[in-house]
Parts: sequence; C-alpha cells; structure tokens
Amino acid sequence: MIAIIIQAIYWYFLSILLAALEIEIEGKHGWAYKLPTWYRKNSFVALLYGLTTGGKPLTGYFTFMFIFLLSVFHTQFFMGKEWTLANEFSVLAIFFLICPYWDFLWFILNPHYGIKRFQKKYIWWHAGSLWFCHIPLDYFLGVVISIACAYGANYLNDDFGSFINHIVVISLLIVVAIPITIFIIAPLYKKWYWWMRRYDDRTITTIFYDLPEKSAGDE
Repeated sequence: MIAIIIQAIYWYFLSILLAALEIEIEGKHGWAYKLPTWYRKNSFVALLYGLTTGGKPLTGYFTFMFIFLLSVFHTQFFMGKEWTLANEFSVLAIFFLICPYWDFLWFILNPHYGIKRFQKKYIWWHAGSLWFCHIPLDYFLGVVISIACAYGANYLNDDFGSFINHIVVISLLIVVAIPITIFIIAPLYKKWYWWMRRYDDRTITTIFYDLPEKSAGDE
C-alpha cells in the first residue's frame, strides 16, 4: 500500500508542476489564447481533434506539450525497460489520467479562476463540451480511457493486482489530493503567485538584452 501511496504522490506532484508551469505561461488566458502559437479549427486534423475534445481548437502549444509529455513517459524504454504492448498500455494509462487531472489543477490553482469559477460560462474552451456533475465530459473520458488502458495492460500481463493499484491511485488523486489542493495548496500558491508579482526586474536586466530607447511620445 505504501508503494501505491508514493506513486500517487509522485503523479500528484508532477501534475502540480505542469499546472503551475502553464499558469506561468498562460496566466488568465487559457488554451494558449494569448501565446504566439498557431491555432487551427478547420483543417482535417483540427476538426478530428475538435470532435474528440468538445470543439476545442488545435494549437501548436498543446501539440508539442502532449508530445513532450508522452516522450517523458516513454523514457523508461530507453533506460532498459523492455517495450511490450502491455507496458505501452501502462504508459498510456498514466498519460490519459494526468492530462485531464493537470488541466483541472490549472483551474484550482490559477488565481484568475479557482474552484468557484470552474463553470462553463467562464471557460470558453470548455463551452462546447458536455458537462456532467459540473465537470466537463472530456475529464471523464480521459479517466475512462486511462482505466481501459490499465485493464488492457494487466489483461496481457495476467496481473489483475496492478489494475486494482491503478484504480487506487486514481481514487487517491481525486478523493484525497483534490480537497488538499483546494483548501491548502491553492491558497498558499495564490499568495505566493501575487507576492512574486509585487515588482518586476525585467526593465533593469539590461545585461541580457538591449531595451529599446524611449521616444518622446512614451513619456
């Protein structure tokens, strides 16, 4: 049981890091809306992506983010672990669990949202999704695919115990970690977020780059 708890803590920690990283990158403008990345709605791949994600646009930012995360999870196969179909299913089980989980933590931690603003009317990129019990259906789909992949892995390995372990990890992340995030981690993070933004040294960091000189109209 201790090993399962440690595993859940690790995936929680990774999800917190991903959520915090995206908050630093995106701020209050979710789904990379203000980032210098490409947006696609009408290409074949974008339309296919939209059909599976409630109409969300396909962006360059998330394309590379998802590829990066998948690559990280596959690192084990380049460090001695044998690739098998069962092991691939295990990787995908974690991937499809972490993606919606870190997305939800983004809202909980983000000082511009929080759990109270986790509503369809405030989140345009989830507006096209169906919501069930105040949660986008995308999240449920991710968890269902995760469970299906875990079952596939353990069916191939004939190891039902590992499948149960995956269910326990999911339960810990949802039932235990989310309340901890809402009532403890998020308030502390939000205070730190605004404290770090009391001032900014960008304008005096001229050793790294030359700032454009002010013109008379800038005064």
